[in-house]
Amino acid sequence: MYETIQVLHSYWAYLVLIILIIAVVNAIAKSVSGKEYSPKDFRISLFTLIVSHIQLLIGFILYFVSPRFAAFSELGMGGVMKDAVNRLYLVEHPLINIIVVALITIGYSKHKKKLTSAPKLKTIAIFYTIALVLLVSRIPWSAWLG
Repeated sequence: MYETIQVLHSYWAYLVLIILIIAVVNAIAKSVSGKEYSPKDFRISLFTLIVSHIQLLIGFILYFVSPRFAAFSELGMGGVMKDAVNRLYLVEHPLINIIVVALITIGYSKHKKKLTSAPKLKTIAIFYTIALVLLVSRIPWSAWLG
């Protein structure tokens, strides 16, 4: 079961990364060029919200069925924090990605309350860009690409 969820989490991450990049580039490009917010922009931001939440749920399942989770019992929190690999998988990656999904959710919610195109696009651009930077910073690249 663990291997199946890990593969699903890895491949779904590609989708999250791609759609988040599309949402960021779209929002920034439309903001800079002064274009109007459209239903397509709404769908892109909503799809980003949905795929990121699904990824978070898959990640939670993976976290608790992972053999790495036993490191908390074996090493304690101090031992986990001293080991860079365990710290990445058990603390940094999950925590930062919860923050990423929270930023996407906040950005999506705030943009819906704006009445005109420029503030809507600016809100998406700011929150989704910060989320993208954080997401990219905590991807375990060696395991993901290797």
